[in-house]
Amino acid sequence: MAQAYTPGLTVTDSITIRKERRLPLPGRVLVSVGQAVSAEDVVAATELPGNVHTVNVAHDLNVNGEEVPRLMLKAEGDPVEAQEPIAEYKALWGIFHAVSRSPAAGTIENISPVTGQVLVRGPALPVELTAYIDGTIVQILGDEGVMVECGGALLQGILGIGGEAHGELALIAESPDQRLTAEHIAKDCAGQVLVGGSLVSLEALEHAREAGAVGVIVGGIDAAVLDELIGERLGVAITGHEEVGLTLIITEGFGELPMAQRSFELLKAHAGQQASLNGATQIRAGVIRPEVIIPHPSSAEVPPEPIIAELKVGSSVRLIRDPYFGILGTITALPEDLQEIETESLVRVVHVRSDDGDELTIPRANIELIQQ
Repeated sequence: MAQAYTPGLTVTDSITIRKERRLPLPGRVLVSVGQAVSAEDVVAATELPGNVHTVNVAHDLNVNGEEVPRLMLKAEGDPVEAQEPIAEYKALWGIFHAVSRSPAAGTIENISPVTGQVLVRGPALPVELTAYIDGTIVQILGDEGVMVECGGALLQGILGIGGEAHGELALIAESPDQRLTAEHIAKDCAGQVLVGGSLVSLEALEHAREAGAVGVIVGGIDAAVLDELIGERLGVAITGHEEVGLTLIITEGFGELPMAQRSFELLKAHAGQQASLNGATQIRAGVIRPEVIIPHPSSAEVPPEPIIAELKVGSSVRLIRDPYFGILGTITALPEDLQEIETESLVRVVHVRSDDGDELTIPRANIELIQQ
């Protein structure tokens, strides 16, 4: 008999985690193999080229492009300040006088006798790459970055927003089905990662942000609340670059969904410890899961490989494509024959009874197993 397999989310207290930390451009690696690092330590640095400003000197001086080089007050490679004269034209003992100025501070990069334009390159933009997790450097990736390793707990969520954050886990909810409201947010939660239960309100998220919390972990959220927090409708789930003042990780999906007991107990057991989290989510090719990493030394040496588990009738699943994104349910049947879906494609499907009682037919590629 054929078997069906699908990836699931990792929720474990003991795993070896490796994180590749790579610069956008080659630069300088500041650590060595075997060195212990904390999450906020800078492990590599580089500089991105500054913005380019185009100055139409020929137009400013009312001359032909070929005349520009001899009228320049600055040469290629010279530094300039904002509004500093870079070219000047005088005629008839100064009766006709024109000046071209740099719009910004930077360096003269190019002087074109063809177009009469000058390129001013702004100051380089420094980029510093942190370790992200407390761990040990196990590999140097040339002049581009490092590999950091730690043992610890790992919890993956279904959806997140916001980038990398680091802070102390603070358990707010008393149970996995407790709502997280503004009244639960203390004024002294600066630098903390707040752990709620089920549904989180917009007011709670705003209070957490104003109080200085770096992250919030909850079971569920209303889609409208998420859209309002971001400031636009969340379409395809490719996230992680939102600037909302904190990192939010949803462990179960949309709606009032209690956090899975296993996830809640894991976070509860590590309350008060430092955690690293990242809301980056990608549900298409090259799947990226939002994650919470809690380094601790007692972890077993377990490779961080994706969990692959068998689908069967009775398995709990989560739907990961519109229009049912985030819905939880139970498999009621696994037909072996291909079936035609709305797009007129022939695919293998699965019958799911949602937690609300709806009977749904879903392509198998659009579901995710919930590990028990």
